[in-house]
Amino acid sequence: MLKTDIKTAFTLIELLVVVAIIGLLATLVLANFNAARERARDVQRKSDLKQFQTSLELLANNNNGLFPAYKTAVDISTEDFCNKLDLGSNCPRDPQYDATASDPLLYRYQSSGDLNTGTLTALEYVLYVKLEAGKKTYWVFCSNGRAGESNTVYPCPL
Repeated sequence: MLKTDIKTAFTLIELLVVVAIIGLLATLVLANFNAARERARDVQRKSDLKQFQTSLELLANNNNGLFPAYKTAVDISTEDFCNKLDLGSNCPRDPQYDATASDPLLYRYQSSGDLNTGTLTALEYVLYVKLEAGKKTYWVFCSNGRAGESNTVYPCPL
C-alpha cells in the first residue's frame, strides 16, 4: 500500500468565489424582503382605510346620509376625527407614520361642500393614503363605494 502525503484544501480564489456567491444571494433575499415589507404595510393601509370607510358609513346612516365636511384634506388619524367616528383609542395610524417627517404618511379625508369645519353637511367624500410599494400612487376609497389605485385623489377618480 502506497501512502501519499497530499493535502486537500480550498484555494483563495475558490473561497472568494463562494463568498461572492453568498453575498449575491444575501442581497437578493434582502431586496425581496424589503419589497415584501412594503407590500405588507400597503395591505395594512388598505385595511385601515376600509375601517374608516365603514365608520363613516355608519355615521352617515345615523345622520341622514351626511358626512363630515372638510373641503381641504385632513388627517383622519387625529383624536378629534376618530371621536366623530366612535373609534376612540382604536384609531389606526399609518404603519410608517413619523410626525417629524417633512411629508408624513397620513390617512386623509376630503369631502364635498364649502365648509372645513367637520359639521355633518357633506354628501360625498374621498379617503386616501399614499402607497409605498410599486408606483408610489394613492389607494382611494370613495363614497360611491369604489376603491382602487389612482394618481389623483379628489374628486373621486374611480
